[in-house]
Amino acid sequence: MTASSVRPVSEREARQVAEAAREQVWHKPSFAKELFLGRFRLDLIHPHPAPAPDDVRRGETFLAKLQEFCETRVDAARIEREAQIPDETLKGLKELGALGMKIDTKYGGLGLTQVYYNKALALAGSVSPAIGALLSAHQSIGVPQPLKLFGTQEQKDLFLPRCARTDISAFLLTEPDVGSDPARLATTAVPDGDDYLLDGVKLWTTNGVVADLLVVMARVPRSEGHKGGITAFVVETASEGVTVENRNAFMGLRGLENGVTRFHRVRVPAANRIGPEGAGLKIALTTLNTGRLSLPAMCAGAGKWCLKIAREWSAAREQWGKPIAKHEAVGAKISFIAATTFALEAVIDLASQMADEDRNDIRIEAALAKLYGSEMAWLMADELVQIRGGRGYETAASLAARGERAVPAEQMLRDLRINRIFEGSTEIMHLLIAREAVDAHLSVAGDLIDPEKSLQDKGKAAAKAGGFYARWLPGLLTGPGQLPRAYPEFNPAGHPDLSPHLRYVERSARKLARSTFYAMSRWQGRMETKQGFLSRIVDIGAELFAMSAACVRAEMLRSRGDHGVAAYQLADAFCRQARIRADELFGRLWTNTDELDRKVVSGVLSGTYEWLEHGVIDPSGDGPWIADATPGPTAKRNVHRPIP
Repeated sequence: MTASSVRPVSEREARQVAEAAREQVWHKPSFAKELFLGRFRLDLIHPHPAPAPDDVRRGETFLAKLQEFCETRVDAARIEREAQIPDETLKGLKELGALGMKIDTKYGGLGLTQVYYNKALALAGSVSPAIGALLSAHQSIGVPQPLKLFGTQEQKDLFLPRCARTDISAFLLTEPDVGSDPARLATTAVPDGDDYLLDGVKLWTTNGVVADLLVVMARVPRSEGHKGGITAFVVETASEGVTVENRNAFMGLRGLENGVTRFHRVRVPAANRIGPEGAGLKIALTTLNTGRLSLPAMCAGAGKWCLKIAREWSAAREQWGKPIAKHEAVGAKISFIAATTFALEAVIDLASQMADEDRNDIRIEAALAKLYGSEMAWLMADELVQIRGGRGYETAASLAARGERAVPAEQMLRDLRINRIFEGSTEIMHLLIAREAVDAHLSVAGDLIDPEKSLQDKGKAAAKAGGFYARWLPGLLTGPGQLPRAYPEFNPAGHPDLSPHLRYVERSARKLARSTFYAMSRWQGRMETKQGFLSRIVDIGAELFAMSAACVRAEMLRSRGDHGVAAYQLADAFCRQARIRADELFGRLWTNTDELDRKVVSGVLSGTYEWLEHGVIDPSGDGPWIADATPGPTAKRNVHRPIP
């Protein structure tokens, strides 16, 4: 089967596959879900949840060891120069126990909480984003997390001790012609006695080049005794028929051990299947509910580094008689970096602590953290390059060669760029979050806008929706955000007043919900095609969530006497900046170029504007847009690099 001959899948069929993999029920409260419904449930996040003393002690002890290791045994410049994490560095991480940060101590792991796991990733990722990516891919989405949530006791006993100390793992879903549309998955796992025979090609397998164990998503054909469907398997990389055909190279993360992996009649024991047949996508999505938090954790770490360099450089560099930080144009960029770094850390710590407590459903919070963190970190790194000027564009090696401090600002920009694509692109995250945000509406009124439902079904849905909206809509008219003295605990003496920002969040949440309801009434079944509108709705929600987290974190720090005034200042600055962005997004909900953009796109695809491309030469090489992924034996050398 070539990439171009993958079975065609209709838009509706693709949506049905994705919908079936969703968690259909909300068993626990969700701050972000309530926010999109116009209900500002501050009680769900304030007072800020706190970790247990034993968790803090264990986490801080490991962070100290990891910091010493990163400072003395990681050569970040070498990783960038050689585009590879050295074997001795990987061995050192294994000896340190870094592979088992999230694995329970009874399996040989460190048993760190989500909070401290994320702090460790931020620390490791700051010295080398490639190391952060390796540790994250291994534990956030690799073998340990799916087994923790869905594995049998036998699987945990067999694989988790290996993952904790010796074996690196990877997660394999993407294929050459399959990205965020898993309905087209072509890799197959055909039942054969007590085993499955695995055939197919997986692309962009982070850690795949050095991995010992793989989580592979494959389609099991429906047959007698087999439900079939997309299914998850643990596969030994050393199995016969597994070939790493290529180690991929990228604009950033040059030490990333990412490749192309081919499976040809690979025999996988049925005992290695994770969960039942057909549960693969649900396992993947559930794993990502908390797994996505690792990426914004590293983004927060990147913001901290950007702030450090911006502070030191802008104080040392003088232009027109004063440090460049004193010039308003540069100062505004520094303020943005400082305030946004505070907010990103607030978001990731809040979401992580909520994950540890397991009292709330954080699927939307984690997705918002990933979306917001990846976008804002990229902007901060871009601003740092601008603050550094020509030195920001120059490589660290070149700076060092001519006698200046080797500041890898341009590398940070390159390394961060992938985060807007990794683990769900920004565009896909917008749609995923939007789907969850309107879940309450679809659950009561979905049949009303479904063209395939009967009149009888629509009648039942109308009655159900009428009852829901009769209770819900009146609550969107007034709230605490209209009371001038609401949230007084966020207005302590001697501190900036954060209570107006929380009142803004409360008012804006209701406005956001009203806008969503109006849009659903206006477009009905066409709502899902209004991706520009839905993206802005989600972006507004992200700003409101970040504002809430920043205010709650500032108050937590004040209450325990930890930089309280400074934290309030940063939260105030961030909220003022975020309010400007949110107000602009509200305006663009109804005043935009979405319709015109669609017409232009149609013209581009039909060749109407092809004349505009004349006068340039395309330096691209020859070859297909999508590589051939026909199953079969490999014709390439195995570049798998096991780490002893």
